[in-house]
Amino acid sequence: MCGIVGYIGPQNATPIIMNGLKKLEYRGYDSAGIAVLENDKIEIRRDAGKLERLSQLVQESPVTGNIGIGHTRWATHGEPNTRNAHPHLGMTGDVVVVHNGIVENFSILRDELESEGVVFQSETDSEVIVHLIERYLSGGGNITTAVQKALLHLKGAHGIVVMSRIEPDKIIAARIGNAGGVVIGQGKDEMYIASDLPAILEHTREMIFLESRQMAVVNREGVEVLTLEGKGIQPEVHNIPWDPVSAEKGEYRHFMHKEIHEQVRSLTETIAGRVDYELGSIQLPSLNVSPAMVKEISKIFIIACGTASYAGMVGKVLIERIARIPVEVEIGSEFRYQDPIVDEKMVVLAISQSGETADTLAAMEEGRRKGATLWSIVNAIGSQAMRIADGYISMQVGPEIGVASTKAYTAPLVDLYMLAILLGELRGTIDENQRRQLVDDLRLVPDLAGRCLDKENEVKLVADNLLEVQNALYLGRGINMPTAYEGALKLKEISYIHAEGYPAGEMKHGPIALIDSGLPVVVIAPRDPWYEKMINQIEQAKTRGGRVIAVATEGDQQILSQADHVLNVPDTPWMLSPVTTVIPLQLLAYHIAAQRGLDVDQPRNLAKSVTVE
Repeated sequence: MCGIVGYIGPQNATPIIMNGLKKLEYRGYDSAGIAVLENDKIEIRRDAGKLERLSQLVQESPVTGNIGIGHTRWATHGEPNTRNAHPHLGMTGDVVVVHNGIVENFSILRDELESEGVVFQSETDSEVIVHLIERYLSGGGNITTAVQKALLHLKGAHGIVVMSRIEPDKIIAARIGNAGGVVIGQGKDEMYIASDLPAILEHTREMIFLESRQMAVVNREGVEVLTLEGKGIQPEVHNIPWDPVSAEKGEYRHFMHKEIHEQVRSLTETIAGRVDYELGSIQLPSLNVSPAMVKEISKIFIIACGTASYAGMVGKVLIERIARIPVEVEIGSEFRYQDPIVDEKMVVLAISQSGETADTLAAMEEGRRKGATLWSIVNAIGSQAMRIADGYISMQVGPEIGVASTKAYTAPLVDLYMLAILLGELRGTIDENQRRQLVDDLRLVPDLAGRCLDKENEVKLVADNLLEVQNALYLGRGINMPTAYEGALKLKEISYIHAEGYPAGEMKHGPIALIDSGLPVVVIAPRDPWYEKMINQIEQAKTRGGRVIAVATEGDQQILSQADHVLNVPDTPWMLSPVTTVIPLQLLAYHIAAQRGLDVDQPRNLAKSVTVE
């Protein structure tokens, strides 16, 4: 959840680390800090609040050195104040640590260390790590060995970076478990460390991703990778193709707004190279499937959290309708605790933008333990969810900085559509004509998305009428029921307006009691197989005085005459309609939040990648 950056080389580390932290602030912004080795002393600057406060502190009290580490925090243990901000310095002043994760046994370790005379300066679980390292240094060992011994005490999942005044020529980074990703960037006579790619992508494309229970001893010339038990590892070096310019806002006021508008490009790139329109076929080579394997699949579990889980619900409709494989969609945080019935003929398909979501990775581990094939749909190249899967589909959307996901929602909708077609072809559940039609419909997607974006001014006018609302109800059916959930989530995340997504057919079983003139009711009602049912829902809402905002196919005169406001979308093949119906809801939430003066990219209490339970 937290952001980590480190640097060692000939340059001044401070601006490199501060710039990297800025690119990772979406991972946490409760507090931030930096530690730099200056004149044989570890100098620390840290403050509560967003990174701009640390920037001001560093400007007022500069620190310069060629080696340093930094951190931006999403609080788990201890209030988000300066005292609890990272980095954490040991009692001797010789060792400093930054940490992403939760030390599950920190109470036991803290009691043990306090009994040895350690005085804690914070309320955080992370501080136990630096004191454990100092314990093993006091016996005369080197920093590498001391870190190894200390980390063996920790329970939970972690990303940890350590710097020492005693050995000023190295930084040590480690990863334990499936949270707290750590990436090492290789430069020329300089090295970079980060918890996520955008922090260092402008400096290098050559990356090494640490696996669980690995640590890296990093100096200017390179890196040595070891297991926590000391065994040497030959790491794979990945060349990352992302363009660092794409991680900048450019002309847009917010990253979220930019990323909404990037969907034409991201959808184009999601499709590109995977569709043979001449043959009418889908090609997903990184999924590593064969006709024999696909025909043996008895069930697919789609595992995801938040926005990704709503994409999974759309995927369930697509895969069951096209490939005729039973699909269950499970929330990652619940799956492994249910003792799910999984065997070797089943597939666990994880969907994750970051590929580092702790609950999703734990669910994948549960699937692996029970013999399932693991697939993933993931955006972050080289992430854990990509590496541990038997096969994967890359979202191809590039960095997504805004905490509220947009382009990383629509891309997996298309990925799941293509997956359903491929599975249907390999299982023989669709004939050639059906397959060709489904494939040919993909040609339309980027243009349809662009046409939705062309209507942004219409959406903004509707947003102007909703600035003062306190609650909203979103209704959808069938393949667009998840669109209602996602639309409500977007409004909640960035505008702090309470919104509830609900299956439209269930409205009369309770939520209809809420409807009055003060409750906006957003209905997703394109011309799809559930259209007539949605017309009935609009009538029921209007009869009870509700204010109806309808997402509808352009030219639909019936809805135009019934709804108070209409958000038009182009006529779209119904299996692809969730791609278009969600875009006006993304824009609606964005403009309401922006006009209310809220921090759209960094909504309170949220972080981009949830790497702790």
